[in-house]
Amino acid sequence: MTSTPEKPVPLDANRLPVPLPSSQDRLADWVEAYLAHAVTTAPVSRRAQRRDLGRFLGFMIREEGTDLRPRWTPRLTRAFLDWMISAVDPAGRRSWSDRTCNRTLAHLKTFARWVHKLAPLPLGDPFEGVHLLPVGAGLEVEKALTPAERRLLLSAADALPDFARRRDRRRLRDAARPVRKGARPLRDRAILYTLIETGMRRAAAVRLDLEGVDFDRAELSVVEKGGHRHVYAISDEGLAAIRRYVAEERAGDADHWQSPALFLAPAGWPGGLGRLSPTIVSAVWAKACRHAGIAGKSPHSARHAMGRHIIEATGNIAAVQRQLGHRNATYSVQYARITRDELRSVLNRRGE
Repeated sequence: MTSTPEKPVPLDANRLPVPLPSSQDRLADWVEAYLAHAVTTAPVSRRAQRRDLGRFLGFMIREEGTDLRPRWTPRLTRAFLDWMISAVDPAGRRSWSDRTCNRTLAHLKTFARWVHKLAPLPLGDPFEGVHLLPVGAGLEVEKALTPAERRLLLSAADALPDFARRRDRRRLRDAARPVRKGARPLRDRAILYTLIETGMRRAAAVRLDLEGVDFDRAELSVVEKGGHRHVYAISDEGLAAIRRYVAEERAGDADHWQSPALFLAPAGWPGGLGRLSPTIVSAVWAKACRHAGIAGKSPHSARHAMGRHIIEATGNIAAVQRQLGHRNATYSVQYARITRDELRSVLNRRGE
């Protein structure tokens, strides 16, 4: 028995559950209504959705000459995906990675479902037969810190207090040389330990408050990507680094800023309210990488390394999901993938 196609319902803006800015039935107006009434994520996620939906609207206007809702068809969605995959920049490189394409499609699909539910489109669901790309949506586990790089970075972190001491022409003993004004080596050390020993995102580290640190349970509670609160377990070494920073270095800055943030800017730092920015965290990471002789690794490499470490230690996907806070277990599964070098090593051991 064949199903009859769903008949389009004439749009009556006055009878929709949410108000549209105009009655012209343009997708641009639907986007504004969707972001205002259906999206409840954090502002950063809202901005990403607006950018991705705007990319589709720009493509539709170029191809169709209009963004009227009834002109959105499955064929147009497939053409949009093909365009994203094939677009290149002036240097001949792809403009968008598979992962970016899939994120854009995911945002567009949710929006399409919302529109189609309120006012069914003439040719049905515009994502009929359209699927996410089979590759590229996974995490870049190839860029995870190796165990050796982790040891080098933590050693560099431990050496930061010495690096921060002034160069004194009187050649005083290292222990007698004062720390440079504005330097916060114990804070920077604690930041590095937090990233490496929890797998926390860079942005979450700057949102972490002092009251979110549970020294008894060795847990860090922080508002994560998407606006939800997540609890990270942290190693004893990582917790000790935070404890030392709070006990020996944070108090003076806390008196000045009166900020709840765990990691604070130096007292008198121009601008801001004391809470660090993600850019500062990246600068701290880059400095430690230079001292450790490590290239090509970002703060997110520590997150990938934590996922790989948990998989290798437990073989449990749920443990990865619990530590890293993945709402979709698909992302946790990616850490079970074997890297290129690991596969080559396995193949070469066949003759042993």
